[in-house]
Parts: sequence; C-alpha cells; structure tokens
Amino acid sequence: MKLKYAVIGAGAIGGYYGGRLAHSGNEVHFLFHSEYDHVKKNGLRVDSVVGDFLVQPINAYSATADMPKCDVVIVALKSTQNHLLPDMLRPILHDGTVVVLIQNGLGLEEELAQQFPNLTIAGGMAFICSSRVGVGHISHQDYGPLTVGFYQHPKQEVLLQMKADFENAQVPFNIAEDLNVARWKKLVWNIPYNGLTVALNTSTDVIMRTSSSRQLVTDMMEEVLAGAEVCGAKIDHSFIDDMLSMTDKMTPYSPSMKLDFDNKRQMEIRAIYSNPIRIAKASGFYMRKVEMLEQQLLFIQERMRG
Repeated sequence: MKLKYAVIGAGAIGGYYGGRLAHSGNEVHFLFHSEYDHVKKNGLRVDSVVGDFLVQPINAYSATADMPKCDVVIVALKSTQNHLLPDMLRPILHDGTVVVLIQNGLGLEEELAQQFPNLTIAGGMAFICSSRVGVGHISHQDYGPLTVGFYQHPKQEVLLQMKADFENAQVPFNIAEDLNVARWKKLVWNIPYNGLTVALNTSTDVIMRTSSSRQLVTDMMEEVLAGAEVCGAKIDHSFIDDMLSMTDKMTPYSPSMKLDFDNKRQMEIRAIYSNPIRIAKASGFYMRKVEMLEQQLLFIQERMRG
C-alpha cells in the first residue's frame, strides 16, 4: 500500500516527521503559511543528530484548498489553533483518510470527533527534542520516537503501513494499544517540564541538577500517575524513573511551551493542564500541585497579553 501524506503544521514536529517521510521517498504534501514562499523556493532544511537533509523540491502549499485528498493527515499544529481544523481538513479528506493529531495534551481527539463523528482519528505522541531555528529550518537535537494509537474507527492496515514508512525514514514508530494510557504517559513528562521551564524561566538541564526543582518534578509526576489511574490509565511507578533518567541524558532543552513563552505566543495551557486537571477531578482526584502550576501559567499568559 502506497500512502499519500499531508502535514498540517510543518514546524518543529510536523516539519521534522513529514520531512523524514519525504526525504525517504514518500509522497508528502505540506501546508505552510508565512514560510510558504521561502520553502517553495529553497526547500525545507532539517539539521538532525541522525543526519542532516534538505527536502527540495517540495510539495508546499499555502492553503489546503489547493492540496490533494490524502490518505494520512498529520496534524502538528499547536492545539491553540485547533479551532481552525474543520475548515482546514475538509478539502483534503476522502472516505478512508486517517487523521493523526501529533499534539500535546488530553481531550483533543474527542473534540475533533464531535465535529467529524465518522472520521478515522488517531493520536500521536512525539518523544523528541526539536525546534524551528529559522525560516524553513528545523533543528532536531535528540530522541525522535513516535507513538500512534487510534481513537475511533481504526484502520489497522493503514497504521501498519505508516509504521513501515516511518521506520524506513529512520523514525522509531510504536503502536499504542491504549491511546488513553499513551496520552497520560506523555503528560508525565509534559506537565512538569513544560510549565516549570516557563515559571522558573530555565531549561530542563538546570531543573534536573537543582535538588528543589528536581523534587518538584518528581512530585508532579506522582500526581499525574495518580490522575491517570483514576481515569483508567494504569502506569507503572517505574515510568517516573525512566522519565527522570531520560531527561538527565537529554541535550539541554527548552520545551515547546517555553519557546512559546519566549516568543510571546499563546501557550497550550488548556490542552496540557486544564483538560487533564478537569478530567481527573471529574473522577475524584485533585492534582493540586499541577493545578497550582496551571494557575501560575494562566497568570503569566495574562501578563504577556497585557
């Protein structure tokens, strides 16, 4: 099976994974906005720890109305832009299209399903250190595995072909049997590090080598595990040690929320914090330290606006 891919949100995440697919010979169609003219002329440049490459020529577009209908649509927008998805997606969907939300947070697939009840929807979790460092220029600093699991109307044959395509493109690809568990596992890392790098105005390496902040990370991870369990996502406690060890070895990194803060962009507070807090609370568990960090981030966001 030969899949035709679309990438909506060709930044640090979508540009990297879509770029890998295109570089290895897959048909990939990219949506760009402000970078369109530059990328159409110069291509998409990726500097990577596993090998630099340039996607040129590139199938670049400035509107989905100009794109072909695709078999797999990778959505790598910031979740703050998800209100744009219905109009963006419709022109590129056919009856068998699989939409994969490679986004941070919880509850995103459910929101899309309310607008597209018959659409095959999957969630994707990217464990990667990647950032956009210039126009049409992405820097991949560390890691890179992608985990994908279905939310509704699964198409296993397509997922298996995606796995083959990604692994041929040097991207480790894991199939999640339980998307809810996979989403909560990603939150075990995202909740402490995204918010604390903003609130403390620092990077992951400084947090890890400072005893007080390291303890706070661990405490928050404990809360996320407890929240996950009441929501039906049982995660072994050893996963915390795995995440701490992985971050100890990680290249010093500013997560996506810290980059948004530094560039005075809206932060993904609702998807990464408010939704998990609300969902866990509805099942009877209060993530009190996580909620305190959420309130600090909301304060910071309001100060940025005003």
